[in-house]
Amino acid sequence: MIGDQMKNRNWVCVLVVSLFAFVRPATAQEIVHALTGTVSTIDPSNKTITVFQDSGSASTFKVMTSAKTRISFDEEVSKASTPAKEFEKQGSYAILFYYGMDQNRTAVAVKGLGEGPFSSTKGQVTDWDGHSHTLVVTSQDGAKHTFKVGEETVAETYSGAVDGSDFRVEKGDRVRVVSSGKGGNRTALFVRLM
Repeated sequence: MIGDQMKNRNWVCVLVVSLFAFVRPATAQEIVHALTGTVSTIDPSNKTITVFQDSGSASTFKVMTSAKTRISFDEEVSKASTPAKEFEKQGSYAILFYYGMDQNRTAVAVKGLGEGPFSSTKGQVTDWDGHSHTLVVTSQDGAKHTFKVGEETVAETYSGAVDGSDFRVEKGDRVRVVSSGKGGNRTALFVRLM
């Protein structure tokens, strides 16, 4: 009887060791988020980018240099952006894509937004038409602002940065929209759920 128990334990040990040999350890993916601001400093020697954010504060990000880091980054947004280690347009207004929290944030890519003027609107979503890709936001002063949401739009959602075509919002959601254009023909370049 003791011999049978030993055989069973040996088989269990062999089975467990075999399973571990074929199972690769799972590594977490970093979720890529986005923010807007002016690229104030690019420091290639220290591999950092400093951005003066729309919120009014300056933040410095390490530049992602290793392709080994597993990231979850929207494919369309990635294609329309420049890898952070290749971005050279200091002084440009841009969307910075990053992962990490607080002091450990790493810049993945940057999307320069070109020439302005740009405007920033905060308010509540009063209408969203996913078929015509039209977003209406009512600001605190009661004014209604209409934006076109398209392929050039980047949306910062609770699950990371996504292409404008994947953007979903509900009436009543609070958002901040960075846009270009004038009057009723404004294009949303960046939308952030607040």
